[in-house]
Amino acid sequence: MYDPSHLRTFLSVAQTLSFTQAARRLGLRQSTVSQHVRRLEDATGRQLFSRDTHSVELTEDGEAMLGFARRILEVNEQATAFFTGTRLRGRLRFGASEDFVLTRLPEILEGFRHDHPEVDLELTVELSGTLHEQLAAGKLDLVLAKRRPEDPRGERVWSDRLVWIGAPRLRLEPDRPVPLIVYPPPGITRALALDALQRQGRAWHVACTSGSLNGLIAAARAGLGVMAHSRGLVPPGLVRVPDRAGLPELGRVDFVLVHGRRRPSAQGAADALAAAVLAGGDRLHRLSARDSDR
Repeated sequence: MYDPSHLRTFLSVAQTLSFTQAARRLGLRQSTVSQHVRRLEDATGRQLFSRDTHSVELTEDGEAMLGFARRILEVNEQATAFFTGTRLRGRLRFGASEDFVLTRLPEILEGFRHDHPEVDLELTVELSGTLHEQLAAGKLDLVLAKRRPEDPRGERVWSDRLVWIGAPRLRLEPDRPVPLIVYPPPGITRALALDALQRQGRAWHVACTSGSLNGLIAAARAGLGVMAHSRGLVPPGLVRVPDRAGLPELGRVDFVLVHGRRRPSAQGAADALAAAVLAGGDRLHRLSARDSDR
């Protein structure tokens, strides 16, 4: 009933909220992307996106289709692999940034390991800047991380606004330096936060430094200061700092997949994991079930 190619296009539009970006990701014309979405909407008898000249948003039925589309494509890929007899093997060195510690990335990795049991998956969790350095040094095969604004490399999984967050009862004094909770260098979020404060001419001091997201969250919950964080990944127990605090705008950040040097023994596995991450990209915007229940 539902064409897999239409479902893949739907997922790409849902993740990027842009027909243009989805077309670029899939290597299709924008008119073809629109046609795929229209045919899927005809097949369901429901409107999946509300769109105008400025924005694209999922409807309630579109949100429901996300889960169905992902599961249909997963089963389709499993069946294809089973009947074609293709089994991936080899060692795959995958790096994921600290940003994804509390998301549902483990579900994507669990599904990948189930589908490709003969792939030796090695996971490295680090700062985005460190992961890019390790990728350049040939120590990783695939990285899922933030990229610097001037860096064109990588396939965008999604883009999000950076916001200031802190404990609900935290109050900032306008005449005192901003207490910052930050990753150590070469953290990308750290650099963006410091650049924004310097452009504004706002004084600041580092109240806490940690290479662990859980360490930063603990400090923020304790009220030690504020941290810059992706709007779609605000951890439980923390809230956006209100505009009246006068903190500068932080802009947007891209989360991307970047391939390293193509090792023949890892290339097939890297391509398969990249496809799985792109197909399940909406799960990376959301906290895992155990964290959302806290």
